[in-house]
Amino acid sequence: MTAARRVLSIATLYPNSHTPRFGTFVARQMEALAARGDWEVTLINPIGIPPIAFGPYRALAHAVESGRENGVDVHRIRFPLLPRFGARLNPSAIGRAILPLARRLHAERPFDLVDAQFFFPDGPAAARIARALGLPLSIKARGADIHYWGSLPWARRAIVDAGKQATGMLAVSQALAADMAALGLPQGSITVHYTGLDRARFHPLGRANARQYLAGMPGLHIHPGHRLLAAVGALIPRKGQSLVIEALARIEGTDLVLVGAGPDEASLRRLSSSLGVADRVHFLGNIDHDLLPVVLSAADAMVLPSSSEGLANAWIEALACGTPLVICDAGGAREVVRDASAGFVVERDVAEIAQAISALLKDAPSPDAVAANADRFSWEANARALADYYERLLTA
Repeated sequence: MTAARRVLSIATLYPNSHTPRFGTFVARQMEALAARGDWEVTLINPIGIPPIAFGPYRALAHAVESGRENGVDVHRIRFPLLPRFGARLNPSAIGRAILPLARRLHAERPFDLVDAQFFFPDGPAAARIARALGLPLSIKARGADIHYWGSLPWARRAIVDAGKQATGMLAVSQALAADMAALGLPQGSITVHYTGLDRARFHPLGRANARQYLAGMPGLHIHPGHRLLAAVGALIPRKGQSLVIEALARIEGTDLVLVGAGPDEASLRRLSSSLGVADRVHFLGNIDHDLLPVVLSAADAMVLPSSSEGLANAWIEALACGTPLVICDAGGAREVVRDASAGFVVERDVAEIAQAISALLKDAPSPDAVAANADRFSWEANARALADYYERLLTA
């Protein structure tokens, strides 16, 4: 039997005991790869902690714990963080913090490949580790690491330098791959790697049953008889929840549930009040992943007018639950919404968003037809593609 290959993956976004929903898609990907048996996965999760761990950083500092988690050897290690002002220092701080550990692990049992789960700050840090260990390098782009960080000249230089060192790169959509090439990354080294899906969790649960379950949740007062919209994503300007609320004000007899947390919550609440729809907008915060399929199955549409994306996991999860999408032409939107059975891709305009929502509320595709759009996504398929890609890097 051929010995398993070994990958050392570096991910700043990864679940921990303090933030268990943080980067779950990275964890599911690497767990699915480990479950195959042909790759052993060691993951280093650098966690930024200020010199004085104040506020939420105090609890986060206690989450810097290592162990074997669902088949993956996870090493959490802290690096010095300067909140708000130290972003350009993070790649070098991460590299310095994790290099001794990477050297020790490599000496104990050599790795075949170094992998970064995001282009910034993970990519430049992983590039340093790969150089030090003399190993091939892979870097994955997921969206904001290219669109946001790539818009800053100093970060773009670090991204391009790391990408030129990489043996191969991954993009979560064809559209993101094109954006990477436009940034100056070698197009011939980019492979599209679509996200996965927990098919046992995300599937149509029946709109009436799911709605009834939500109606029984304490503090959630959805109007009986109203239609329901869901918006799943961090409450930040890029995700466009304010546009959904403005569109809601034009649509009678409809409620909206916002799943996610973030700095925009206060302004979104004020907007809801000013438009007279506060009683129809429900803030759920970060919810347990087992509740998310219930929310999505209960909704008549999932509306997320993001200004930029790679390929949002929430899109695929909504479709798998039989819930059509109203999204904007960002990232891989048109790779997901290929026809009307998946919903609409619209301009980032309140009137167009409202019109698309109204069209779905009037004549929606069946949940089974919607869910069929997610048939090509699974964590098993994601892991199979990842293993094949890694193998190609080693034999190139």
